[in-house]
Amino acid sequence: MLLPFRNPLARLNRQLFEIGLALGSGILMGLTFAPVEAWYLAWVALAPLWYLICRQQHSAAIIYGLGWGIGCYGLALSWIFGIHPMTWMGVPFLASLGIATFCLTFITLWGASLVIFWSIGMRFINSKSQLNPFIRVLLGTVLWCGLEELYSLTDLWWTSIAMTQSPHNLAILHLGQLSGPTTVTGGIVLVNGLIAEGCLAIEQGRHLKIFQKIRYGFPYFGSAIASLIVFHSIGSYLANQLLVEPIESSLKIGVIQGNISNEVRHYQSGYDLAMDRYTSGYKSLADEGVAAVVTPETALPYTESQIKRTSFYQAILTQKVPVFMGGFGEAGRKMTNSILTIDGEGRVISRYNKSKLVPLGEYIPFEQFIGKLISTISPFDLNLIAGNFDQIVHTPFGNFIFGICYDSAYPENFRRQAQTGQLIITASNDAHYSSGMPPQHHALNLMRAIETDRWMVNASNTGYSTFIDPHGRTQWISKLNEFAAHSHQIYRRNTQTLYVRFGNWLTPLLFAIGLILFIWHSRLEMLK
Repeated sequence: MLLPFRNPLARLNRQLFEIGLALGSGILMGLTFAPVEAWYLAWVALAPLWYLICRQQHSAAIIYGLGWGIGCYGLALSWIFGIHPMTWMGVPFLASLGIATFCLTFITLWGASLVIFWSIGMRFINSKSQLNPFIRVLLGTVLWCGLEELYSLTDLWWTSIAMTQSPHNLAILHLGQLSGPTTVTGGIVLVNGLIAEGCLAIEQGRHLKIFQKIRYGFPYFGSAIASLIVFHSIGSYLANQLLVEPIESSLKIGVIQGNISNEVRHYQSGYDLAMDRYTSGYKSLADEGVAAVVTPETALPYTESQIKRTSFYQAILTQKVPVFMGGFGEAGRKMTNSILTIDGEGRVISRYNKSKLVPLGEYIPFEQFIGKLISTISPFDLNLIAGNFDQIVHTPFGNFIFGICYDSAYPENFRRQAQTGQLIITASNDAHYSSGMPPQHHALNLMRAIETDRWMVNASNTGYSTFIDPHGRTQWISKLNEFAAHSHQIYRRNTQTLYVRFGNWLTPLLFAIGLILFIWHSRLEMLK
């Protein structure tokens, strides 16, 4: 009488094990991001999901993809929960907990949706039973890269698989000079796919002797090892290129890390403390002979007209050193989160407006429909508007590349500016979140420096403030939650990488190749 129940129970246990495997492998991928930074796991952490999807003949692909996505993005993005508690802003404890929980849940599921779509696509690709596994690897790689490209066009983007290699694997990150972060993502997915296909090939010959099994899987495992060697060899070649820095291109730039916590910034005492620290930091850097000073995002929360009534502005008029100041620009009745270029005479000669605003933090999505509802539960200032995507910013030293905080997640913004810009200036304020967020932000900034072959100067409110060279080597990095005023010699550059010139050309190329191979295979199937 127990026999009819054995198979369903065994099947349930098997499904639960496979879901756990998908979740566990997603967690392994999540560990590759900061703060753990176990970057080497990225080269195997996707293989179990690939294996499960291509092995099964039922519709569990969505569940597997969801489990993997929750494990990966839930862990990688857990820093967002650091916005809780917001009681210092007058938000009740439970409401603050609810807001933080909603934010973490939403962005985790948003990231997981990419994996779900990829899993569905892989199920379709796998339905072609006679498809050559190498073609399947190519198609699976193109599918993941294409989805990342589409998601990077949205207002919620952060955790590209490419970021798993930053800041440690500089060799592989240099592939970004060829076709942007997609090149790195594609390499990681390709290697994982080959490993998964090797496991599938061994399983198909599970009744054979051990040496015969190895022979079945060797073409795929061997290709994975060869791919790793080739990718890292190309990256190492690019990473070891000599940086030719003419002396006339040099600039001594200073950054100020004010270390004004958000709890303090919210009150007048915080305004006064910020004014004191940034004014004294500016004067000390000016005495060192810097060419310009960079302050963090909204370091001095004043508009162009208001800043002229401050002691910081009077210091500029006295010291005559230009400033790239994080503040606010005026745009009619609204404002922009901006970096103001103030020359030595105190004139605002240019302005970069943050192009990627944080949803709910800096603007309300679908404001015309849900604005009244969201305004009652959000503690943030929501009156900002985004800057144009194709800004060109002139400075006393030439055209520069600018980014503010969340902009760092969008490489295309930096690529377009790099066609004329000679140096990257970024400003951020990561004090809203837990300590896991600043190293991830640094990882993104490092990738942007390598992809564009530019020096980067980043000023952050509470850290990390950094100087990064074009090979991604961090020349200086501040400590978290400490005041700092530091200067460093950097260089302006006019080089143009393949990525800067042509953008992400690799994804459409691989898509065209994959489509041709897929159509060719389908025609052969029809002729049989």
